[in-house]
Amino acid sequence: MDVNKTCPVVLRDAAGGCELLVFRHPLAGVQLVKGTIEPGETAEAAALRELAEEAGLIAVVPAQPLGIWDSGWQGQVWSFQRVKVADDLPSHWCHWTADDGGHEFAFFWHPLANEPGTDWHPLFTGALHALRARLAKDDRDSGPATLRARSPVPAE
Repeated sequence: MDVNKTCPVVLRDAAGGCELLVFRHPLAGVQLVKGTIEPGETAEAAALRELAEEAGLIAVVPAQPLGIWDSGWQGQVWSFQRVKVADDLPSHWCHWTADDGGHEFAFFWHPLANEPGTDWHPLFTGALHALRARLAKDDRDSGPATLRARSPVPAE
């Protein structure tokens, strides 16, 4: 299975539990940051590039692979990449991106345990379910059963 898409996963701890960075696309509903892996580019490098292009964010540590998901849609096979960014991000903000002729994306934090609303793009609803399953597996394998926005690299 050849991976052709990458999805930088940005998490944060909040009072109500772990939250996932998502955005509202002006034409296509709520989504995760995701993009095409360019020829010669690694999934990790593509995740950092897409995060900068679509959200205006720069990672503070390298991306960490979380797993692969076959979306079943138009041959898209995604690589989820956990990415750590600055801890002081606001609860919501807008970012202008040049993607598809230019759009303003409205970013916000979605509680990871919550189901997506009807305003979510169906492809990204599937991605959220796949991502939650992967993160839950990671937590079962590493100990505590609650999902957390752990740093993608061990503390030194």
